Amino acid sequence: MEKHTHLIKLSVGTESVEALAAWQDSRQAQTDDGLPRHVTRMFPKRESEVLNGGSIYWVFGGLVQCRQRILRLDRVTGTDGVSRCAMVLEPGLIRVSPAPRRPFQGWRYLAPSDAPPDLSASRLQEDALPPGLAGALADIGVL
Repeated sequence: MEKHTHLIKLSVGTESVEALAAWQDSRQAQTDDGLPRHVTRMFPKRESEVLNGGSIYWVFGGLVQCRQRILRLDRVTGTDGVSRCAMVLEPGLIRVSPAPRRPFQGWRYLAPSDAPPDLSASRLQEDALPPGLAGALADIGVL
């Protein structure tokens, strides 16, 4: 079985999972076939691993909070003539157990063993903690 890998990225321009979902619902953030996409400068060299079940994990306020399955990687050219990568994503955000993450530039590979688990159905029913509190609890291992 071919292995897979994930990507992790800071959500820039959206401060919460809800704000990212609202942005992805806009026509501006979608492909011609209506799927959400995120355009980035660098194209993953490990494309086959990313497309073999990989997700993009989104970081908000220092915490990994959700993920989306990556469906395909399209080559696109910006109005400036520069080639870029459009990560075409499965609609809908999947909440994950909050995990602290220091700031970084661009996206990074994320090994499946390092990816936070999806929230269980019972945890999804809980009221969301403020990001600062959730981060502090994750830092000490409570979340």
